[in-house]
Amino acid sequence: MQCSVGIFDDVPITVLFLTAGLGYAIGKLKAGPIALGGVCGTLIVALLVGQTGCQLHGDLKEVAFALFIFAMGYSGGPQFFANLNRSSLRFLVLPLIEAVTVTSIVLVATRLLALDAGTAAGLAAGAATESAVVGTAAEALHRLGADAGEVARMESNIATAYTLTYLVGLVSIVFFTSQVAPALLRINLQASSQELARRLQAASESDVATQPALPRVVGRCYRAEAAAGMTVHALERALGGRTLVFSLVRGDLSIEPVPDLVIEAGDRLALLGVRERLVAASRLVGIEVPPPPAQLDVLDLDHREVVLSKRQLNGRTLKELGGTARRRQLRFVWIQRISRAGLSLPITPATRLQHGDRLMLVGTDVALNAAAREIGTVVRQTEATDLVFLCVGILLGLLIGMLSVTVAGIPISLGSGGGALLSGLIFGWIAMKRPGLADMPPAAVQLLKDLGLAVFVACVGLSAGPDAIALVREHGAVLPLVGLAVSLVPACLSLWIGHAVLRIEGPLLVGAIAGQHVSTPAISAIVAASRSSVPLLGYTVTYAIANVMLPVLGPIIVVLAHRIGQG
Repeated sequence: MQCSVGIFDDVPITVLFLTAGLGYAIGKLKAGPIALGGVCGTLIVALLVGQTGCQLHGDLKEVAFALFIFAMGYSGGPQFFANLNRSSLRFLVLPLIEAVTVTSIVLVATRLLALDAGTAAGLAAGAATESAVVGTAAEALHRLGADAGEVARMESNIATAYTLTYLVGLVSIVFFTSQVAPALLRINLQASSQELARRLQAASESDVATQPALPRVVGRCYRAEAAAGMTVHALERALGGRTLVFSLVRGDLSIEPVPDLVIEAGDRLALLGVRERLVAASRLVGIEVPPPPAQLDVLDLDHREVVLSKRQLNGRTLKELGGTARRRQLRFVWIQRISRAGLSLPITPATRLQHGDRLMLVGTDVALNAAAREIGTVVRQTEATDLVFLCVGILLGLLIGMLSVTVAGIPISLGSGGGALLSGLIFGWIAMKRPGLADMPPAAVQLLKDLGLAVFVACVGLSAGPDAIALVREHGAVLPLVGLAVSLVPACLSLWIGHAVLRIEGPLLVGAIAGQHVSTPAISAIVAASRSSVPLLGYTVTYAIANVMLPVLGPIIVVLAHRIGQG
């Protein structure tokens, strides 16, 4: 690394952390649901600092990108493979539309505007808001056989083109999915989401995605008054929502609450169920009272976080899960939360489970252990990362990336980035199926993704230097306009095909379009506009596929754009 700016001469590595830290600070600034994000912020700072002569050389950026891309594959592996099934088939069309349309528009622009391979790849990465393309494309440039100076110039153009088009792509897809698409579908997003939630029989519109501080399942004790004379079964049916009479104390005697047991006045009933049901239980049962000693342990519910890994449960709905589980195991277990790709899904009978989903179960200790065995594996609470597992995974990915085949005279190779991504997908799937084999806590995986990408883009941006100014002067005005087309054309095409051909419900469709664009700000805006987490059911499917598919576009665009330029 070299730097010619005063205090950075002696310790030039400080400029790297200054660039990344300041870039991520700028990226936190928000206007509504829209924020630049740390990657774009870091690139902007790096391009500015790069004008002073600070540059990074060596293998630092390659190491950082390998860590990032492996971690991205690792975190997305379970959901990627889980979505390769018949139930997700109609949603899989949308990421394909995104990939084909983005590539086509970029290559047409390459021909018309005489763009080099680096600028073309940066245009695709920025307008599609997929930062990983920056890395896979930069690596592919080194396999073109061009001289080092030309490769360095094109690599700097990736960073500059990304920065010029990212904000356009971000703002346009957020506004399109949350405002324009519902208007084109002629739906009120909030009303449609509520109607769809009712059809899916959602547990609650104020579910854990919007009110995480409130436990969904609770236990309370009541003294029987209005319920006197009813059987246990009749009371449970009247309360609804799988509310259970878990324990009954009559005087000093604890009685098993079998379904045909007749409740007497003064009985103390321990009820377990969804909060909304128990809040209104006093009207049907009697006043709420402190639990007697015999019921204290009953109302002390336990939790288990379980990773769904059983093959027969992939693609099953919650309703089907309830039908396949043995009654005694499921009777005293509730699902508190379903997490997928870091998002909390709505809990409805129609919600489909996927491999890698994390289910927070609530219930009694014995029932939780039995239910967990039916679903998958209990998540181990650990803060240690298995570095052997991590290093072997990255090493295998790099070896896979060295393999190459020639098709129609074009050498095709995954490269180290594509190889590490593939290896990450496989190792993530293995870790989900065999969680005891190796440990990589989610927080550690997220750190690898964030820090790896931050260091990589900082290195690329700092090395761009004066080449950034040259590209801005040559194509600065037109690239954002092309970026707008790259962002909106596939979104519009997916909206039409998804509605007219695939018959995807409106709230799910707009969520799926945000997912095919891999846009967290877009789905945040959709959830805010709909006041419902139902659109997440469409988002998570396309997000898992697009998060793997779009980075692969980097090498493809680089090779094809280079050939167009030579032609």
